Amino acid sequence: MDSLRLHHVAVRAADVDTTVTFYRDVLTLPVVRDERPRSVWLELCDGSLIMVEAREDGEPPIAPGSKELMALRVSEERKAAIRELAIARSIFDGETAHTVYLRDPDGRRIGVSTYPLIDG
Repeated sequence: MDSLRLHHVAVRAADVDTTVTFYRDVLTLPVVRDERPRSVWLELCDGSLIMVEAREDGEPPIAPGSKELMALRVSEERKAAIRELAIARSIFDGETAHTVYLRDPDGRRIGVSTYPLIDG
């Protein structure tokens, strides 16, 4: 039986350029397809994607303080580096023993986590 794996996550952005800069510079994700002004695709290490798409007029923004979360798996070293960058850029949103939380330019909560998964 086929297993389900993440193909892509689409995030809607008020300003595609600003949001892409966040994912590229803070999370160090490479741009693999650029269809501005509509969308930009950034690649995760397993080949899945984060697609930053332009929010349409009238589309609601992320609710302030929303606890919805997109968590990404990282090494301890990368988590520490992202934590320092998040603090320096005033986008740090707290942490637990395994996860650092930050906010992207649209207010979306992002986690970088070392929490062990079932398959290791």
